[in-house]
Amino acid sequence: MQFSLCLLPGDGIGPEIVEQAVLVLHAVGKKYGHTFTTTSALIGGAAIDAEGVPLPDATVAACKEADAVLLGAVGGPKWDTIDPAIRPEKGLLGIRKALGLFANLRPAKLFPQLKNACRLHPDVVRDGLDVLVVRELTGGAYFGEPRGQEVRNGERFGFNTMVYSESEIRRIAKIGFETAQKRNKRLCSVDKANVLDVSQLWREIVIDESKNYPDVELSHLYVDNAAMQLVQNPGQFDVIVTENLFGDILSDEAAVITGSIGMLPSSSMGDGTLALYEPIHGSAPDIADQDKANPLATILSIAMMLRFSFALEEEAAAVENAVSAVLDAGYRTGDIMESGKTLIGCREMGQKVVEQI
Repeated sequence: MQFSLCLLPGDGIGPEIVEQAVLVLHAVGKKYGHTFTTTSALIGGAAIDAEGVPLPDATVAACKEADAVLLGAVGGPKWDTIDPAIRPEKGLLGIRKALGLFANLRPAKLFPQLKNACRLHPDVVRDGLDVLVVRELTGGAYFGEPRGQEVRNGERFGFNTMVYSESEIRRIAKIGFETAQKRNKRLCSVDKANVLDVSQLWREIVIDESKNYPDVELSHLYVDNAAMQLVQNPGQFDVIVTENLFGDILSDEAAVITGSIGMLPSSSMGDGTLALYEPIHGSAPDIADQDKANPLATILSIAMMLRFSFALEEEAAAVENAVSAVLDAGYRTGDIMESGKTLIGCREMGQKVVEQI
């Protein structure tokens, strides 16, 4: 079978980790008889430097022509002082919007080999940690109007609008329920319905949608309590569904307690078949071009791509098993290094996974 990918390496460590993930993908293709063709396009700071904008039209067109998109990372201090309207992060928000990718799936799973790197007390995670956050991506305060800054009575004001329509809530709730059906059939909807009108609508729609999924146990938490529960008792969660801003914060919290955000992939999906895959970590400009980055989150994003976009379950499992085998063998990058293990760089870690495949 033949599949096409659009690569968006981006900034910082993005090009390094994407390169290793593509090598793993080609190893899968060689073993299982698939062909993966790739094209590259600009996004983020790299696009600003070359084109003056964080998301060129050519990048959007290239992504739409591909079967799937692999993103590295965007941003860095180099672009912190430029016009906020063209900051690198606008490219990331823009590509999600342009491709209609309204659902972000972020698994936070503690690998048994990395249990000592977990930030939580061993008693808290003795039963493991395996949470999947389903985050709405294209609505809420990040996209709502009106927004901006202005002067009122001689004083500066900044404002954003958190807004959701019924259809936006219902479609992300559906993804949450369907995802829970494939796991342990428990869905926790996170909102702030005790304060926010938009959250009151969110809760009403989620409850109504739950009638279509009687096999899924639905619960609700306010976002502040959910943040606390994630560190006190993460084992209570299976799938969490929430809006954009809350999901941004909670998914990063869920990720970091596993030990390293360098281990965790993500997928952004819409109504169609095209999806975007990326590690959840940032561009880490302090270690860029030093062969220190951890490529495993990007490699595991390839596994998600194989599973969700290409329906290649055996191939996806092969990538995940290869990563596990490399960890079993004691190889570590700096972010997950511990006593008694072997420290290796980005390129060697990628090669070790290729060898296991």
